[in-house]
Amino acid sequence: MDAYAVIETGGKQYRVSVGSVVEVEKLSGDAGAEVTFDRVLALSDGAALSVGTPVVDGAVVRGKLVEQFRGKKVVSFKKKRRKGYRKTIGHRQDLTRVEITSL
Repeated sequence: MDAYAVIETGGKQYRVSVGSVVEVEKLSGDAGAEVTFDRVLALSDGAALSVGTPVVDGAVVRGKLVEQFRGKKVVSFKKKRRKGYRKTIGHRQDLTRVEITSL
């Protein structure tokens, strides 16, 4: 079994391993910048699993910013029947693509 970690960023949790590319909520920095995630909830070396309470002490996951981009458009449509009320709202989330370099 491969080594992996469970990290938390942007209020969401991601299962990552070395070389994996994840799309997370926007992080500050330009493409090529180094980023560290210190909120490591679980860490596995392939044989043993360390689960934090709530985080694993001293565990750090490092990654490299690949690009800043915007996600697909999400359309929300509201309507009340027989009242003539129709409302369309669109939203595009700012995202960051990160490649994990070390656990």
